[in-house]
Amino acid sequence: MSHGVHAVQHEVEHKIEHDEHGGGHGDSTDRNKKVALLIAVLALFLAFSETMGKSAQTAALNSQIEASNLWNFFQAKNIRRTSTIIASEQTKLIAAAADPAQKAAIEKQVDAWNKTAARYRSEPEAADGKGEGTVELSRRAIEEQHHRDEYLAKYHHYEFASAAFQIVIVLASATVITGMVVLSFLAGGLGVIGLVFMAFGVIAPHVLHLH
Repeated sequence: MSHGVHAVQHEVEHKIEHDEHGGGHGDSTDRNKKVALLIAVLALFLAFSETMGKSAQTAALNSQIEASNLWNFFQAKNIRRTSTIIASEQTKLIAAAADPAQKAAIEKQVDAWNKTAARYRSEPEAADGKGEGTVELSRRAIEEQHHRDEYLAKYHHYEFASAAFQIVIVLASATVITGMVVLSFLAGGLGVIGLVFMAFGVIAPHVLHLH
């Protein structure tokens, strides 16, 4: 949580203590205590949204790194597969002009290359069933990119929620310090907006496009 929020909470607590010791009006003191409780609850929500935002940001970064690694692996496999296919096709031309004794050996080599090229294209049993052929690698990379986008969407919602909660805490604190009750209503409205953003981040991060 930001140092500014801690400073605001301290200022509110100091104001309430001052009113109590200074014989302030009972209604004003009670209201200030309620606002202080509201600030404490909002600070809790702020801590949650900031923690979830950092977690989502880290997860998005990890998914991006994994997607990049998978695409690099895909490129390497695809290059090897292409080289194998080229070698196979060139050897077929040699086989056409070879004598029967050599032709059998050449065809055996071509068949081995074709099997290797097929394995480079699809190898579903590799990597504990995740697959390491170009087909599986591209699918896994795209899935990681989807995960990255999901986590980024969550992160942006949590960031907006955190900003709303921080503004609400400042407004609620201003209510205690200035006595302007209208600020508490404005704070309440923004608090609801912060909770909505936080809820969207948890259950429906793609409802609002924030990036």
